[in-house]
Amino acid sequence: MQTHSLSETTFGLSLIVVLGVAMGIPEYCHSLEEKEIVDNAFNLIFAFDEIVALGYRESVNLGQIKTFVEMDSHEEKVYQAVRQTQEREARQKMREKAKELQRQRLELAKGRGSSSTGIGSRHGGFSSEGFGSSGGISSQSSISAPSIDSSDIKPASKVQKPVSRNALKLGGKSKDVDSFVDQLKSEGEKISTLSVASANSSSSITRAKPQPENTESVHIKLEDKLNVRIGRDGGLQQFELSGLMTLRISDESMGRIKVQLDNKDNRGIQLQTHPNVDKELFKTRAQIGLKNPTKPFPINTDVGVLKWRYQTQDESAIPLTINCWPSENGEGGCDVNIEYELEHSRLELQDVCISIPIPMGIQPNVGECDGTYYYDSRKHVLEWSLPIIDSSNKAGSLEFSCASSIPGDFFPLQVSFASETPYADLKTIHITQLEDESPVKYSAETFLAIEKYEIV
Repeated sequence: MQTHSLSETTFGLSLIVVLGVAMGIPEYCHSLEEKEIVDNAFNLIFAFDEIVALGYRESVNLGQIKTFVEMDSHEEKVYQAVRQTQEREARQKMREKAKELQRQRLELAKGRGSSSTGIGSRHGGFSSEGFGSSGGISSQSSISAPSIDSSDIKPASKVQKPVSRNALKLGGKSKDVDSFVDQLKSEGEKISTLSVASANSSSSITRAKPQPENTESVHIKLEDKLNVRIGRDGGLQQFELSGLMTLRISDESMGRIKVQLDNKDNRGIQLQTHPNVDKELFKTRAQIGLKNPTKPFPINTDVGVLKWRYQTQDESAIPLTINCWPSENGEGGCDVNIEYELEHSRLELQDVCISIPIPMGIQPNVGECDGTYYYDSRKHVLEWSLPIIDSSNKAGSLEFSCASSIPGDFFPLQVSFASETPYADLKTIHITQLEDESPVKYSAETFLAIEKYEIV
């Protein structure tokens, strides 16, 4: 084992201190504390590498070191591009495999259910597949199986053996997710329980979204999704709303019903009913009912009966405006003021998070903040969180300063939130039986989700 004398060790430490002061560690760290050094370890290593070559100090100044460290690497860009392409291909293959496995399991389950209960004959030949549901009735389920010899049982059972679930563990217990979360926690990352739950649910593509508790035999769900892009200087660049209304019936006696809707939205949202829904009844009375009244709705299946879409360039359609105003402070940095305002007072936005990009290796100095904030040094993002934004909390602001930055460093801003109030002003009034117009007890679920909401 190679050993070093005390004098050699002292000389090495002295050299590191001298080089560190010479290169200007404060350029990369705000202080000489251990945490700051660890957070900026790679930048310091790269800077030392530019100072020392083969044990000798290079003749470079601080400006040259910063230039060398910040230079773009063509090889790194090529590597990142190849890696992103490989990840996209892997995700695409995973989705295709998941759909194939899901289709096989549903066909097997539907085949067994049809042969034992005779759903096809009871519904009069009506197939839930016509509503775009996740599975359909097997056409071979109503054919009676011929008698077979006992010697043929084993070969037949081998042919009908279901696909092994170990081929691709999409519905496992997500041990990989848990281990990854534990690793992030050990590295000092803040992981919320909601994030872990969403990660576990997303790891199983075939797992259906859990139904809310205490639902009735007839359950209505209205879901809105928003895709918004706004310019940093104002102006709506993209606004797209897509929505879907699904109906789930768990009682056979409730299969033949009519759903009365109330559409108070006057913004020109395009509504489209399912082909099996009576379009004339919907146009004249705003009711959802089957085109053939003798056939009931499918049982225990989420049936999409109505969808809508809305695109516009009208800025009044924006539900939440974000105004980001960075300005240079004359000291080589920027002072940033950000404010939000709720434009549609009937909405109640929950778990709002506004993510502001921060230049690498620079700690933002936050002054005033409505709500809470957290600086993620790993992602170089300042996250501004507000638990709720509604008519009583319509506006708020955040102020911070950032050294060694320019105004363009703080874009694009990413916004995320959820709401139990849909964007489209559309709701269910009542549901009645088709025969005697008697009222039907039902439960309803509405929510608004964000696909992308950014200020560029």
